[in-house]
Amino acid sequence: MLNIGCHLSAAKGYLHMGEEAVSIGANTFQFFTRNPRGGAAKAIDESDVKAFTAFAKEHGFSKILAHAPYTLNACSDKEATREFALNTMRDDLARMEYTPGQLYNFHPGSHVGQGAQVGIELIVKQLNAVLTKDMTTTVLLETMAGKGSEVGRSFEELRAIIDGVELREKMGVCLDTCHVYDAGYDIVNDLDGVLDEFDRVIGLERLKAIHMNDSKNPFESHKDRHEKIGEGAIGLDAMVRIINCPRLQGIPVLLETPNELDGYAKEIKMLRDAYAF
Repeated sequence: MLNIGCHLSAAKGYLHMGEEAVSIGANTFQFFTRNPRGGAAKAIDESDVKAFTAFAKEHGFSKILAHAPYTLNACSDKEATREFALNTMRDDLARMEYTPGQLYNFHPGSHVGQGAQVGIELIVKQLNAVLTKDMTTTVLLETMAGKGSEVGRSFEELRAIIDGVELREKMGVCLDTCHVYDAGYDIVNDLDGVLDEFDRVIGLERLKAIHMNDSKNPFESHKDRHEKIGEGAIGLDAMVRIINCPRLQGIPVLLETPNELDGYAKEIKMLRDAYAF
């Protein structure tokens, strides 16, 4: 089965997101834990969570993916920003336990001139402060395009973070197709080679989610501009090869393309129609 969904607004709660997902042919979804620019999170409605849990089971949902706000920068050069990141992630992970066993994704951050090694050390420090043995959530590092001083532009940087985490069994990776293509991993002409490298450096067992986005910019541009499926530099054929790759079966695929709900519905149908399994 192709587990596919898109980014949805969490404003009306879990059940509403589940119903929206089903209405567009999806069986998973992604949502921001709070305003993507930061701030306080909406209170959890336990009755809504209970209703969603039953709905998701009825409709055969795969794991859902919560996305941390973009302002979460664990490796900032400013202590106040790092403190915000720490408190936000700790709060998010506590809230995730209302829906046990799901996925939580975050951008590793930007070292803003301190150097990648310092950035990695600061990210590791935060993860070691917030991860707990009894948590059921898997925390995902997102592959980044490498713009500016982003950490996570290479598989090696992600592996260095994971290696520093004490509870590394709680860690995974979300592969963003736009980001890795812009970073210089040729998923268009050498998907198997990229997956071989991922497996060698990180381990394919840690690949827990895929952000499926086309790219507005050419290969190795380090720009990070998402495009609709089939309308960018990556192209539809490469996306079809990804969803039909035997090594990637069962991994949730989340669309973050520049679309409204009807556009997501068209992309989901297009990919489902091209799915061979």
